Amino acid sequence: MAAPGLALPSAARSKWDIREEVWEHLEASGLAEFPRPVRGRIPNFKGSLQACCSLRELDVFSRAREVKVDPDKPLEGARLAALQARKTLLVPTPRLRNGLFNRIVPPPGATKEMLRRCATSQGVRDFSVPVGLDSKAQVDLVVVGSVAVSEKGWRIGKGEGYADMEYAMMVSMGAVQEDTPVVTIVHDCQVLDIAEELLGDHDLTVDYILTPTRTIQTNCKRPKPQGIMWHKVSSEMLGKIPILKTLRCREKQAGKDVTLQDEHPALADTKRAAISDQKVMAALPQPRAAPGSAPVLLPHVGRDPVNPKSEGSDTITTVFLGNLPGSLRVSQLKSVLRELQVVPAALKWQGAQHRAFLDFREQGAAHRALCSLQGLSLGGNALRVELAKGQRNQGQGEINSHK
Repeated sequence: MAAPGLALPSAARSKWDIREEVWEHLEASGLAEFPRPVRGRIPNFKGSLQACCSLRELDVFSRAREVKVDPDKPLEGARLAALQARKTLLVPTPRLRNGLFNRIVPPPGATKEMLRRCATSQGVRDFSVPVGLDSKAQVDLVVVGSVAVSEKGWRIGKGEGYADMEYAMMVSMGAVQEDTPVVTIVHDCQVLDIAEELLGDHDLTVDYILTPTRTIQTNCKRPKPQGIMWHKVSSEMLGKIPILKTLRCREKQAGKDVTLQDEHPALADTKRAAISDQKVMAALPQPRAAPGSAPVLLPHVGRDPVNPKSEGSDTITTVFLGNLPGSLRVSQLKSVLRELQVVPAALKWQGAQHRAFLDFREQGAAHRALCSLQGLSLGGNALRVELAKGQRNQGQGEINSHK
C-alpha cells in the first residue's frame, strides 16, 4: 500500500526516485520540519516526537538495557525516551568521523530539562564518552532513521550508506546479534511500497516502524548484513572513516578477504600487502628520545605476541595526546581511557598546554592505544594522537593511571 500523496513505485523506479519523491512531498505538503530543506537528509517531520513516544510501548524497548539511536533530528524523542528510562544510550558519531559511537552520560541528578538537552545534537556532543572497539558493548535495540520504508521492512536511507555500515561494524565487533531488533521512526507518508529488487545484501532491514499514527511489526525474514562487505567498500569511504581502517586491519589479520570495491584482486597478494605495510610504517612520524630518558620506539608490527621480550618490554613507548579541550580534567581523560580499554603504565598531564603523554611498557600496547584513540574527539576538539617526539617538559607531575 502506497502512502497518501505518493505515487506507487514500479520496478523501473530507483532508490533515488523514491528519495526525491519523499523529500519533495514532505516539503510541498508542509510536513517538513527543521532542519530544512529535508532533501539529502533523514527528514524531520511534524509528529516526530509523537512517533518516538510509541517506542516506550514496545516490549523490545522495555526489555532493552543498551539502546543505539542514530543522531538524526527526528530521532531526538527516541534518545530522550532511552535516557528517561535510564537505559545505556549509544549514539553513532556523525558520518563516523570520530569512532563508531559514543555513550551519552547525563550529569548526576540530571533534571528532565537536562535529559532533554542530552538528547539533542549539542547534548550528544557535550555529554558523551567514546566507546572503543574492545568495549564489549552489547546493543539490545537499534533505532535508525529512514527516508522511506515498506511494511515488509525494506528500508531506504539517504543514500550514503552510513546506517548500513554502522550495523555491519557492530556485527563485526560483536555488539549486535542476528535477533537484535531494529526500529525505524518515520512519517506515515514515508511508508510505501518498495520493490525488493532494489535491495542489496548490504541493506539493513527493520522489524518495527513507528509513525505518528501507527506501530507496524514487519515480521521481516530477510537476513540483515552479517558483517562488513569489504568488496562493497570504496577506498574513498575507507579514507573518510578512521575506525573502518582499524576493523579492516583486524579482519585482515584474522585471515579474512578485505579487498575493497575499487581494488584489483591482483593487488591483494602477500607481496603487495607487505610493500603497503612498509610504506605505512615509513610514513609514521619518527620519534626522538628525550635526553636522559628511555628511547621511544615505534611499535614493530609482526613481532611474536607470545614472547614479552619481543614487545620491547624493557623500554618505554610514549603516546602523545594533543589538542585537549581546556575544560578537560585529568579524571575525565582517565575515564575516557578506561572506556576505550587504554591502560598506560603512567599518564603525564600537561593540561595548561592542552596535552598529555601516555607511557607504555610494551610497544604492542602503545600500538593498540594509537589505533583506539585515532580520530577521537573530546568536547568538540579532534585530538592529535601520535607517538611522542621531541623533548618533553621536565618536572611535570606523574599521575599513576591506576589510581
